[in-house]
Amino acid sequence: MKKTILSGSTVTGDLTLGNYIGAINNWKKMQSEYDCLYFLANLHALTVFQDPKILKERTYSFFAQYLALGLDPQKNIIFAQSHVPEHSELSWVLTCLTPMGNLNRMTQFKEKSEKHVKNINAGLFTYPVLMAADILLYQADIIPVGEDQKQHIELCRDLVGYFENRYGAGIFKMPEPHIPKSGARVMSLQDPTKKMSKSDENEKNFVSIIDDPKKIEKKIKSAATDSGSEIKFDVENKAGISNLLTIYSVLSDKSIEQLEKDYEGKMYGHLKVDLAELVVSTLKPVKDEYDRLMQDRTHLDKLMLDGAERARVRAKTTLARVYEAVGLLHR
Repeated sequence: MKKTILSGSTVTGDLTLGNYIGAINNWKKMQSEYDCLYFLANLHALTVFQDPKILKERTYSFFAQYLALGLDPQKNIIFAQSHVPEHSELSWVLTCLTPMGNLNRMTQFKEKSEKHVKNINAGLFTYPVLMAADILLYQADIIPVGEDQKQHIELCRDLVGYFENRYGAGIFKMPEPHIPKSGARVMSLQDPTKKMSKSDENEKNFVSIIDDPKKIEKKIKSAATDSGSEIKFDVENKAGISNLLTIYSVLSDKSIEQLEKDYEGKMYGHLKVDLAELVVSTLKPVKDEYDRLMQDRTHLDKLMLDGAERARVRAKTTLARVYEAVGLLHR
């Protein structure tokens, strides 16, 4: 049997070139090898105030972006988190098992509390429990995560242990985090010491996969570089150029060493012009397909609801077993 992979993205901002290189490009390669579920984490988005109309629009947008990037809704189960109420139901059961001390240790809560000082809500605190419910509902084997999410997976694994100690084993599968080991970590264009983020408030820091070509070109050409003029990969001393070389290497399938030879003796501007052209040509088919999909909401609704129904078949099975184990009545 194929192993099950589950991953999701909060529907805030837009998916970036960093998401494409670091995660989604790899997801396409997994479609035939694994049993894959990808969800739009619109419940998680509520930890920060969302304009209702924009939240609904972004859910459609993210679904269309997933499809435009090549995720096949037949090979994968792609759905919106809010379409599957079992996420919230299991989250409550797990919340009642989760020690406060475990949540107090979550570094992301501390970071987000500092960023959103006027809205430090309970959801922000219990966010990792909902994330655990997302994972455990589908008996996922592998969870692709960034280093910053590893602590949340550890909590999820702890909750499996707590549940088994209290109610017995055999309900949940123990998930394993998958943290990519490749060096293809895309950084902010203006501050290459920080990771490129779709929630960045400065648009110049990231390339959205649905940016128009002129905007992409402008962002790449204005990317921060370094003192000197040598085009060389050196993360410590030449973070800006190293970031551009990383992007170029992944999208062109050329090694960093080959690119250094190709641009030996050339100016930073030459690299930026060529990279801008490469990024535009890579993302143009994605943008074209995205625009086509967003013009037919009826079709998107059908695909999204189909995915949700397929997801609920699995989610209901797990939740029924959980309710039986803890003594809750269920239909």
